[in-house]
Order: sequence, then C-alpha cells, then structure tokens
Amino acid sequence: MDPQEEKDLWTRCRAGSFEAREELIIAYRPLVFWLAGKLKVFPSLRQDIVQEGMLALINAVDRFEPKRDLRFSTYAYHKIRGQMINLFERSERRAPIPVGDEWLFADEPDLPDEDWSDVAESIERLQGKEAFVVGALFFEGKNPSEVADEQNIDVSHVYRLRRSAVARIRGWLGVGKILDKTVKTTK
Repeated sequence: MDPQEEKDLWTRCRAGSFEAREELIIAYRPLVFWLAGKLKVFPSLRQDIVQEGMLALINAVDRFEPKRDLRFSTYAYHKIRGQMINLFERSERRAPIPVGDEWLFADEPDLPDEDWSDVAESIERLQGKEAFVVGALFFEGKNPSEVADEQNIDVSHVYRLRRSAVARIRGWLGVGKILDKTVKTTK
C-alpha cells in the first residue's frame, strides 16, 4: 500500500469508518502470518499463534495514533510479536518447573554440596529485581503471577527476569558445568 493511501485510511479510520479499519487490518494481516512463521512452534500450536497475532493486530489498529508520526508496521510488529510470545509464557505457567531451570532448586538431592555452594554464591551475586524474582520463584515457592503482583510488573516481565538471571548464573558457573555434573550423578 502506498503511503498516501495508508494515510487516507488512517484519517478515515480515526473518523470512525469501519470500512477503513477493516482495510487496514486486512492490509497488515500478512505481517501476522509472517511473524507466526518465524516462531518455531509445533504445528498444533500454529493456529493459536495466528489467532493471538490477529487479536494483537486488531488491538494495534484500534490503539495506533497516526498523529505521532510513527510507522504503523513497526508498532504492529512489536505488539503482535509480544502477544505471540506472551501466549507461550501464559501456557508456561501450567508447568511449575520450566525445562532447564530445575537445577536451581536448593533441595536437589543428587547435586554434590560443593556445587551447591557455587550455585548459592552465584545467586547471591544477583541484584535488583532479578535477585527478588529468583528468590521468590525458586526458594519461596511463589508462582509468577504472585511475584508480578508484588513487584507491580507484568507476568511476562517476571519470566524475562527469570531467564536473564538463569543465563547470568549459568555464565558465572561456566556453561554446562552444573548440568554435566547433575547428569553424571543421576546415572
């Protein structure tokens, strides 16, 4: 769509034209399918991802402010992708111990004591919200929504903080060091 045509559509859409709104949604629908194709998901989840993306696109069209002189494609890209990723994070809440994080629990019976002291030292090095999130999730047994409410942040941000903290701890410990030892001790 050429820029002038899009500008006219936005003007009509903001004036209340349902047809202009519909045209904008249809014009940007390929962005949803493109983003859904970029995510590596099971074929059974593809339709859910597309549906979530379409809802995000509709919401983006309704909330976009053309007078701010921003490109809608950039705005929509982030809104759609974010909502698709949030779908994974919402479904992840059903699995209390995400794959890859189980070695952070202090009551793991098969990990030698000297390795737990390394893990504990690394966790103590965390600062700010990362430290709070790791402590609340892994040691206090809180669920992500409780942590989000306490910190007044979105649940998806809790997951990002957790992933960031786990990656930082793994880096401090040396990639795979603890995991390799855990696998050897459980055999």
